[in-house]
Amino acid sequence: MRKAVAGLLALLFLFSACGSDPEGEFHGKVLQNPYDVPETALTDTDGEPFSLAADTDKRLTLLFFGFTNCPDICSTVLGAIASALTRLDDADREQVEVVFVTTDPARDNEQAIRDYLDRFDSSFIGLRSDLDTTIAVGKALAVGIDETDPGGHTTTTLAIDTDDQTPVYWGAETSAEQFASDIHSLLEE
Repeated sequence: MRKAVAGLLALLFLFSACGSDPEGEFHGKVLQNPYDVPETALTDTDGEPFSLAADTDKRLTLLFFGFTNCPDICSTVLGAIASALTRLDDADREQVEVVFVTTDPARDNEQAIRDYLDRFDSSFIGLRSDLDTTIAVGKALAVGIDETDPGGHTTTTLAIDTDDQTPVYWGAETSAEQFASDIHSLLEE
C-alpha cells in the first residue's frame, strides 16, 4: 500500500506540474504524514469489541464518522460509497470494507446503527462508544467531533491501509465514480 501511495504522490505531482487533468485522475487527498490508527476498542452492532487498528483486516478500509439522524451529508457520503462498491469488480470488492462510527452515541444504539447501515449495504460495519472515546479516536485521525453538539463532525472519509495508517482521505463531495476509481487505483499496487 505504501508503494501505491508513493506512486500516486509522484503521479499527482507530475500531473499538477504539467497542468493537465488526465482521465483517471486520483480524487482523494494523499497525506504526506499519514495518521496512525488508534488501537482503542469501540463496540460493533453485535455488541462485540472492535478496534479500527486490530480488526480492520481488508487491504483497504473506508472509515466515516457520522450519525443516523444526519439530515443530508452522512447519507450522501454513505450512498456514494455503497454505489462505488457496486462499480468494483469482485476481486477489488473483496479487499474493501466500510466502517461507520457514530458521533451521536446517546441516540445511536447498536440496532439504530445496524438499521441505518443496512439501507446502504449490509456488509458495512457500524461502531459506537461513549462520546469521550469517540472524540479521542476522531482526534487521533484529525476528525473533529463537536462535544457540545453530538452529531457535529467533519465530513471526510478516511482510507485505512494494512499498516494501520490513513494515507488518503476524501471530502463529502466525492462521487461514486470518483470513489470507485480511487479505490481501484489504491488496490492496483
